[in-house]
Amino acid sequence: MTVEILSRIQFALTAAFHYIYPPMTIGLGVLLVIMEGIYIKTKNPLFHHLAHFWTKIFGLVFAIGVATGIVMEFEFGTNWAAYSRFVGDIFGSALAAEGIFAFFLESGFLALLLFGWDKVGPKMHFFATCMVALGAHFSAVWIVVANSWMQTPAGYHLERITNGVHTPLPADYIVQASDVGHVRAVVDSFWTMVLNPSSLERLTHVLLGAWLTGAFLIISISAWYLLKGKHLTFARASIKVATIFASITCVLQMISADATARGVLRNQPAKLAAMEGLFKTVDHTPMVLFGSVDTAKRETVGPEIPSLLSFLCYHDFKTPVRGLNDIPDDAFLAARYPGLTPAELAAKRPIYWPMVGATFQFYHIMIIVGSAIFGISFLSVLLLWKGWLFRSDVGWVRAFLWVLVFSVLGPQICNQAGWFTAEIGRQPWIVYNLLRTSDGLSRAVAANQVVCSIILFTLIYLLLFTTFIYLLNKKIQHGPGDDEGHHTKAPGVNPDDLFSKQARA
Repeated sequence: MTVEILSRIQFALTAAFHYIYPPMTIGLGVLLVIMEGIYIKTKNPLFHHLAHFWTKIFGLVFAIGVATGIVMEFEFGTNWAAYSRFVGDIFGSALAAEGIFAFFLESGFLALLLFGWDKVGPKMHFFATCMVALGAHFSAVWIVVANSWMQTPAGYHLERITNGVHTPLPADYIVQASDVGHVRAVVDSFWTMVLNPSSLERLTHVLLGAWLTGAFLIISISAWYLLKGKHLTFARASIKVATIFASITCVLQMISADATARGVLRNQPAKLAAMEGLFKTVDHTPMVLFGSVDTAKRETVGPEIPSLLSFLCYHDFKTPVRGLNDIPDDAFLAARYPGLTPAELAAKRPIYWPMVGATFQFYHIMIIVGSAIFGISFLSVLLLWKGWLFRSDVGWVRAFLWVLVFSVLGPQICNQAGWFTAEIGRQPWIVYNLLRTSDGLSRAVAANQVVCSIILFTLIYLLLFTTFIYLLNKKIQHGPGDDEGHHTKAPGVNPDDLFSKQARA
């Protein structure tokens, strides 16, 4: 394999493993705020009990997430030094903002969240919980902003550095491989860079996915307690909060997904076409539900719904969605290959396509699993409303509770598949339509060095993941504590009455 492929595998490995944890902390942070908020409002000690236990899970996830995230910052300087020089002015400002506004806020109040239960008042502890949750969200904000700029760059200009002299370049300047190391992107407007064309849509989509990840972690563990007949009052209250939260978030995620997909259509048409396996531009563009992509024959085989893609993209059934055979357009190609005939330009076009088969499959995995999550959420709410969700003595309810136990994997799969779709679909660009991935590599790194690092990272991450699962299982087995009976008899609002009188077990 080439250094480029190996370096991409290395970064994908480290990023994918790290991304298991931040969505859980973001989602758990919101739910901790909700649980503590209910406790402050109702004075029901049960919700203090809920928040206290899930804070322990939050602390474990946070620790592993921090440990796994540091590696990627070093990779920018080792494997991707040319890229780092090119976007340092832009990427550095976003990462600096993350450190100032996110990490210090999150870590500054983390000690109060974890260890301040008996040392500060309930309102002060609730404030600390809010600050930690806000810090986790701010961290996502700046990381997504930096990545979104790579997808849809804005608020910058290019300049050439020659013997210490900085010369601005024209807006339509095309970066060549020989420019790497001498040309860089410089911020013109910080807020234009932050609010680039895709940042708000992508940020909303990422945060909602993280909320679902935290919610289904709670749903999974609570369902396991219900199946085992342990900590029943705790489990019922936890699963009610998480299920209702998850169902609301699913509706918001559907709206966000529609806006995000249409944003991809506007800003990255090649990615959208690859996501849908679309090669030909035709009226009443159909949507393929699932199938296989044959890039050589330029066709996608699978069941399809006529006109659906046109409707989803343009809200009418006729307008054609551009296929890869027309992307990028001739003007884009002619600027990079002057003097070629239209036929010769057409032969160059596939160079600028992403890996269509991989993009198509990852995108459809996200859609299929996301639809299953939506169905599970609303079936859970229905069973909760009808009073069936806690009837673990009924066979089919017990089977559904086992589905809920394993449903924790659903948001994780969607998060990973979504990010792979976004990153593979951006190729061959590391900065869309500006800098090719192959030009962002470090020149001093050899293939054998990258292979060695991949092996070492894999071993270390396996050890970390094993440790995480061991500690998580230990906390789950120990449960929320032995004082549950005290909370069930304590005065305050009955958790069943808080949600629905019909939801009692």
